[in-house]
Amino acid sequence: MTKTNLANATLFDLNTGLSNEEESVKRHLSDMKKLFHDTEALEQQLDNGDNPLIYEYYALDLPNTAGDIQYGTSIVYPGTLNGEYYMTKGHFHEILETGEVYFCLSGQGYMLMESPEGEWEIEELVPGRAVQVPPRYAHRSINTGNEPMVTFFTFRADAGHDYGSIETKGYRKLVVEKDGKPEIIDNPKWAL
Repeated sequence: MTKTNLANATLFDLNTGLSNEEESVKRHLSDMKKLFHDTEALEQQLDNGDNPLIYEYYALDLPNTAGDIQYGTSIVYPGTLNGEYYMTKGHFHEILETGEVYFCLSGQGYMLMESPEGEWEIEELVPGRAVQVPPRYAHRSINTGNEPMVTFFTFRADAGHDYGSIETKGYRKLVVEKDGKPEIIDNPKWAL
């Protein structure tokens, strides 16, 4: 019997979510211009030469055909922009009927989810908690803590990502810091 070497394996640090074997995709504040509510504060911060790393994730070179599974880690760093917590861009899947699972390894925050029809849901992420994002829902990770929030994710490999819908319309809800605690508010800039 011969070994076929069909399996892929990646080593992730359980504390940081980072891998010494793979290169992560990094998103700085300048990559998030259309996603934070206060675009004026964002531009001012960038004009001052401050372009922090907001999050990073692993888009591994795995097969992306039907029947395969994609996986990786996402690390959202702590911080706010004028009270709005650091977050991922968020996305729908190109194959809209695709769900995704996130398992929180460290840190704390939320998974904000929204359907094209306007239904929304938010679930807390804390170490050991898994959140299943239903099919048809855009989703975004939001760090509301003081340390990096690390999640492990997995989804069907051929699902693809649609970031454009979120960049154009945004989410109906925002998670902001108010009196030292997270608060969910309506997005005043949300476009129909």
